[in-house]
Amino acid sequence: MEKMKLIAVETHPIQYKAPLFRLLAKQPGIDLHVLYAMIPDQAQQGAGFGVDFEWDVPLLSGYTYSLLENVAKEPSVTRFGGCDTPSIYAQLKSMRPDTVLVNGWVVKSCLQALWACKRLNIPCWVRGEANLLRPRARWKHALHRLLLKQYAGYLAIGTANREFYRYHRCPDERIEWAPYSVENDRFTKAATERGGQKQTVRNSWAIPADKTVFLFSGKFIAKKRPLDVLHALALLPAEVRTQTQVLMVGDGPLRSDAERLAQECQLPVTFAGFVNQSRMPDAYAVADVLVLPSDAGETWGLVVNEAMASGRPAIVSDQVGCAVDLVQPGQTGEVYACGDHAALSSHLRSYVADPDKARQEGIAAQAKIRQYDIHSTAQGICTALLNSGRTS
Repeated sequence: MEKMKLIAVETHPIQYKAPLFRLLAKQPGIDLHVLYAMIPDQAQQGAGFGVDFEWDVPLLSGYTYSLLENVAKEPSVTRFGGCDTPSIYAQLKSMRPDTVLVNGWVVKSCLQALWACKRLNIPCWVRGEANLLRPRARWKHALHRLLLKQYAGYLAIGTANREFYRYHRCPDERIEWAPYSVENDRFTKAATERGGQKQTVRNSWAIPADKTVFLFSGKFIAKKRPLDVLHALALLPAEVRTQTQVLMVGDGPLRSDAERLAQECQLPVTFAGFVNQSRMPDAYAVADVLVLPSDAGETWGLVVNEAMASGRPAIVSDQVGCAVDLVQPGQTGEVYACGDHAALSSHLRSYVADPDKARQEGIAAQAKIRQYDIHSTAQGICTALLNSGRTS
C-alpha cells in the first residue's frame, strides 16, 4: 500500500518537535517531509533568551526536510513577518502531498501554506496553541472563526486548545487529540541516572543539601512573570525562607530586575543563566518542585512536561495552558490565581513544611505525564491523516 504523504510546515527546527518528526518518519504508512521557513543562526535562535546559542541536541536528523526561500527583509522566528515564503505554493504543487500540517498562524508562512492548500485542493490541518484564557475583542473572535473555517481539521494540543476550537464552532469530528508532549523517556531516564547524584549536582550550583529547592526555568520575559517567584519567596516567614532555595534557570530582559530584587530582599536565589537541553536534567535533579507563574501568554508550558517526566510536581498559575490537563491540585502539584503572590507563597510553604509532599506528588506526576508523550501525539497525527478524506 502506498504511503500517505504528509508535509509539516514549520517556522524553524524546534527541540521539542524533532523527536516527534523522527517518530513520525518511522511510521510504516507515512511519508513525512518537513518544510522549514528558516534555520536561525545563534543570534536569531537566542531572541528573547538573552543570549546567543544553538541547541545542543540533534534537530535535523532522522527525518526528511527542506528549507524554503524566506524573502523577509529581517528573517525572524518571533515576528509574524519574519517568515515570508511565497514559494511554498510551487513547492506544494510539485510535491502534491495528501495532507499539510501547519503550526497555527504565528507567521506569514503558515497562512501562505493554508492559501496554497486551498488553491491546490490539499487538506490543511492546523496544530496551534490558541485557547480562551486570554481575553480577546469580539472582532478577533470573528476573525478567528473565519480563519478556522478554512482548515480541513484541527489537532488539539490540550483541553484549553480543544475548547477554543469548539467555541469557534469547529465540528467535534474534525478535532483530533494530539497532545503537546516532550521526549518523556529521555527525561525519565536522565532522572533515574541522576537519582544518586542529587547532592553532587546541587554542589555544582552551590545549593545546600538541606534546602527545599524550587525551580523556575524559562525566558526572563513579561509573560513568564519570573519576579512573581521572588515576591512569593519574600513573603515566607524568615524561619521558612532559611529552609528554601530558588534556582532560576534562564536569561532575558527581566533578569537584571530579578537579581536586583533578590539582592535587595536578601533572598536565597541562585541564577544559573541559560542552560541548554543536554543539561536541563541536572536542573530537575536539583529541584524538588517546578514553579511556572506565567500569564495567559503561556499557551501550554512544556517545561511542566519535562519536570513531570523527571518526577517533579509543578506549581502553576491558572493562566498556564497545561494547568487543567497536567496539574491536579494536591496530587501532581498546585494551581493558584495568576499574580497572587500570597497564594503562591502559601504553596511554597506547604512543600517546605512537608518534604514528603514533593516526593509523593512527583511520583504521581511522572505517572500522569505518560498520557502525554510523543507516541500519543504521533497517533493523533496519523488518525488525522487517515481522516483527511484523501487517498494516495
